[in-house]
Amino acid sequence: MLTVSIPAHVQQTLHSALKNAGTAECGGVLMGEHVGPDLFALRALTVQGGGSFASFVRNARTALQALTAFFHRSNDDFARFNYLGEWHSHPSFSVKPSEVDHRSMLAIVTNPAVRANFVVLLIFRLGAKGDLEGSAHTYLPDGSICPSTLVFETYS
Repeated sequence: MLTVSIPAHVQQTLHSALKNAGTAECGGVLMGEHVGPDLFALRALTVQGGGSFASFVRNARTALQALTAFFHRSNDDFARFNYLGEWHSHPSFSVKPSEVDHRSMLAIVTNPAVRANFVVLLIFRLGAKGDLEGSAHTYLPDGSICPSTLVFETYS
């Protein structure tokens, strides 16, 4: 379906967030740039803690403030820069989405107030060697769920 590219500086932010959260889940919202056909580059994300061993709920007010600031920085060019979806960690589990994850994302993409053509869910964890592992799934308003491609850009 889609490819989501994660630049090195965003990987560093994710790595720090996961390390700081330890065995608790953390997460936030994703803001990206449409850079090609079915290709999006992650430009910013929020990091919110407060999760437990097996759950995370983001703060809607914090997410909205971050989105508003991102839109302002990108001159409200919504065709190029926009909300991509959500991310959270599974520090103790597979990076595969749970049924709760699927239901949560489908609730977002089918919400008429969101007006999304799609939303992406990225799930991350730190591997045994401390490396960043992740998965990407795209959710469509018709209820479809499609595995997507996650690309970790190399450090330069």
